[in-house]
Amino acid sequence: MKARTAYTAKPQRNRFIGRTLGAAAVAGALAWLTLAGGISGGHGAKAEAVTPVAGEAPGYAVEDFNYPQADKILAEKNIVLKRGDGHITLADCASGTGLLEVMARDKDEKICFKVVGDSGWLTMEIPAVFAVRGNDYATQVDMTVGTEEKSFDIAKNTWTSVGESADEQGRDHMLVEIRTSK
Repeated sequence: MKARTAYTAKPQRNRFIGRTLGAAAVAGALAWLTLAGGISGGHGAKAEAVTPVAGEAPGYAVEDFNYPQADKILAEKNIVLKRGDGHITLADCASGTGLLEVMARDKDEKICFKVVGDSGWLTMEIPAVFAVRGNDYATQVDMTVGTEEKSFDIAKNTWTSVGESADEQGRDHMLVEIRTSK
């Protein structure tokens, strides 16, 4: 009798395994068709094409520190602004107080810069600079005359002679960098 029980249990187990595998295969095929767009949730309509989200999203922004709209500023104001960290920006001198002010012999008006944050830097080319008025920041300017480089510390909230007005020979100096810190 034991042999007969074992004999009848094997076909039942094989049928159970076969049905389970068959159901799993059907479920897998339905899942594949749904993902591939063959079935649209049982509504009888065809599924819409899948588009990658990354194709519609904006690309990555990589900071190159170039001054924005430098070409426009050069054309309108004849000032070369090169690179910076965004904490020192060109400003309208009438826009308020607390600005860095630069006087150049070749310019009819002052050139002003707004400073924000704990520190900042900006590279540029402004020829014939002779004075800089500081603000509440500790400020240093780098200038060139020929191949020689000079740095000047700018007094807070007062005018400081730089360039040709601070040079014994009265040579034209080009402002090439401003650095600030709180």
